[in-house]
Amino acid sequence: MAQVVLSHWLERLQMTDLTRIVDDPALWAPIHRIAGTLDKALPELFVSDYDQRVEAARQRLRPED
Repeated sequence: MAQVVLSHWLERLQMTDLTRIVDDPALWAPIHRIAGTLDKALPELFVSDYDQRVEAARQRLRPED
């Protein structure tokens, strides 16, 4: 599920210094809004096997060799 992978990445992004990665401060608010929307829409973010679900979703989304 792409939404889980994106949500996980956005969470990690928000925990960094956004100024190092996103050079336009006008983008910060939309990043936070999108992350918040995904958090509300994805109940799997709050399950005990979250890490395994994220990894499984990543595996499904990666192109095959």
